[in-house]
Amino acid sequence: MVKLVKTIAYADLTWPEVAALPRDWPMLVPLGLAEYDLASAFPKNAVEGVILLPAIPYGFSREDGDPLAALHVTPALLKRVLLGIRRELYTQGFQRVVFLIGYGDQGIKARDLEFIQTPTLSQVHSSWPEQLNNRVIVVNTGHTEQHGYHLPLSTDSLIVERLSKGIQDKIFQEVFCLPVWPYGVSTHTREFPATLNIGGRVFEDFFLAIVDRLVSQGAEMVYFSNGHGGNHSFLVNVVKYAGERHPQTFIATEWLHTTGPALERYRESKTGGMGHGGELETSYMLYIRPDLVHMERARTETDFVSTPNYYMDWIEAGSLVANPPWSDDTSSGIYGDGRLGSAEKGRKWFEAALEEKVNSLREVREQHLRRQLKRREG
Repeated sequence: MVKLVKTIAYADLTWPEVAALPRDWPMLVPLGLAEYDLASAFPKNAVEGVILLPAIPYGFSREDGDPLAALHVTPALLKRVLLGIRRELYTQGFQRVVFLIGYGDQGIKARDLEFIQTPTLSQVHSSWPEQLNNRVIVVNTGHTEQHGYHLPLSTDSLIVERLSKGIQDKIFQEVFCLPVWPYGVSTHTREFPATLNIGGRVFEDFFLAIVDRLVSQGAEMVYFSNGHGGNHSFLVNVVKYAGERHPQTFIATEWLHTTGPALERYRESKTGGMGHGGELETSYMLYIRPDLVHMERARTETDFVSTPNYYMDWIEAGSLVANPPWSDDTSSGIYGDGRLGSAEKGRKWFEAALEEKVNSLREVREQHLRRQLKRREG
């Protein structure tokens, strides 16, 4: 029996742990949610170990019956996404980036990217509803980025994934939730290693194409559920462009999860304590994945350069819109007070955020139905 090479899950690590990884190990990016047979792709005598990155859940063609294959984009656009991931890993000093593809994957090869066709141990298929037009299609966008010394790179994706599961459990017949997309937009990549920024223009073009594909499959309501603040302004652009392109489809997004009264109700920190990797996200992670949290490493970073019209709390606030270097305000990579996180607050915020989500999704449906009626009435 072939022994599997040592495998490290990139997204489970903190950014200092990524900084310590060997740069000559292959970085593996699976295409699709299947479990790949890494022992066949990389026998133990071939490499000492491999580093497994989050899978790309859709965007490419395949022939194994997975309904997510309907969400393929053009090979040129997919290539831009893959090049964006590879670029960020090369910038961090990693020497080899490999994209794993199954035997049924089509139309994704490029001469300047390395692909390995790999057997799969198991498949993960999505079950599409018979009709998409009577459901709100939830497109979950997360990210793989630094969250300080104590939280994993997957924080944003894990939170939005848990909310997606809650939505499906609560209003299953009203929604269809796509798997979480784990590669977003960050503009502080160079300052804090481990963040995988595919770039704003690529992100916009990709999700515009995904909306096109959803509409071609019959979708009439699309809602972007976002777990990463850096995605927001680009998702707004996607919604604006897509709404113009598909006027019969109601397409919407949000700022972030947990924006209602519960945000203030349960917090202990004063202004500036929520931020990024602070009290809120730490509480969520202690509730949903405590095994990935290192509370002994949590820090307080609240010494921000703040003025009345530009300051940071859970969101950047004030009348000014800017993008100064994060290193002006934080040395560990967080904005806020991670030491105030607790699993109990995470539970309360999750329940409140889930209620917010359900209400937002029902409002999307109401908007669409009322607009349809108004159009029919002339």
